[in-house]
Amino acid sequence: MNSLVDIVYNIELSLLLGVLTSFVLGFLLMLIKIPHTEYAKKIAKGKNTIAVCFLVCAVLFFITLSYSGIPDYDTFVALMMFIITAMSSAILSYSLINVLDENYVDNDKFLINIGVTSIVSYVLIKAFWWDNGWPRTVVMVTAIVLFIVQCISHIIVFNKVYVSSSIKLEQYYDEEEDDKIRWIRFCYIIMMLTQMFILVYLLLPTGFMKVYVSGYSLFILYFTANFISFLGSHKLLLDAFAYKTLSGKDFHRKRRAGSRALAREMRDDSINASGGEADFRSLEHSIDKWVEEKRYREYDKSREDIAKELNTTKETLHLYFTTKMGVDFKSWRTALRIEEAKRMLLENRDLSVHIVGELSGFSDRSNFHRQFTKLVGCSPKQWRESEGLPEE
Repeated sequence: MNSLVDIVYNIELSLLLGVLTSFVLGFLLMLIKIPHTEYAKKIAKGKNTIAVCFLVCAVLFFITLSYSGIPDYDTFVALMMFIITAMSSAILSYSLINVLDENYVDNDKFLINIGVTSIVSYVLIKAFWWDNGWPRTVVMVTAIVLFIVQCISHIIVFNKVYVSSSIKLEQYYDEEEDDKIRWIRFCYIIMMLTQMFILVYLLLPTGFMKVYVSGYSLFILYFTANFISFLGSHKLLLDAFAYKTLSGKDFHRKRRAGSRALAREMRDDSINASGGEADFRSLEHSIDKWVEEKRYREYDKSREDIAKELNTTKETLHLYFTTKMGVDFKSWRTALRIEEAKRMLLENRDLSVHIVGELSGFSDRSNFHRQFTKLVGCSPKQWRESEGLPEE
């Protein structure tokens, strides 16, 4: 008897923790202000949607807690947690996808998803009070199938948007910058694993649900901490993702136009903006000075930033390297950074390999190792240990 009371008490305690955690985090997100700029709208929208999600979870946790005196309470808790995970899966997926690309999932599809989830949830709660039999089983099996389909579809959509966003970020900054949004993918993986684990807990013996409820509270706490941290450093990401909206230009449109049409468009833009060949000679002097000052070691700069430093346009810069240098700007700059890293590895042995990579212009450690190995044929550590001599 005491053991049973202890289990019920722990479930209630876990649910109370869920109520407080969800409410406090939702309220906190509502209070956080984001600058009212055109390109920050999607971040504000995602923040508010996540806040609403947590407040909805708080209400559902409270409803679950309020029925603590009913028979077969553990089953009811499992059913309500299933509903909470289904609802938060839909809302949080939409929020993170919206942060990456606000035009990929429109509001109508989102509202339909939430509407269907709400209707199925209502039927599930009603079915709990039915006698055990095939109607109740059919409702539960149908709900589980719909939940799995929903999760799989969200994962597919998120992956497409994440890959597209990584490409946009790289195109805008001309280097590997996907680490800026890697936390979103990591949190999404954790989120979907947490959501899907509810199916495992439904099959476990009575008493284990309190562990899941407590774990879910820890998950939303972890998720919110990462999101708030992102809000404090979102400018870099927004610059790239808002490029199309603010400039009216589309990276993918140029890709689809084909290489010949792209070259013609670039050439026309360059001639109109700078006067053609004369600008190339001026640009060549600017590049020599830029290299002499070792400004290629600076990162977190957009194409426009670099073009302004060289007193030209990004179209002219692209055309110069593809027609005069025979290489794209990104590869050329990477080669300069690797040469700088090779020199620093041998001349500054007190510096760690990671610091050398950062000082030579690589903001991401894994990207530095990958690019160094690709161009040199060995890792930075092997280069230092071999005194810069190629292996036989």
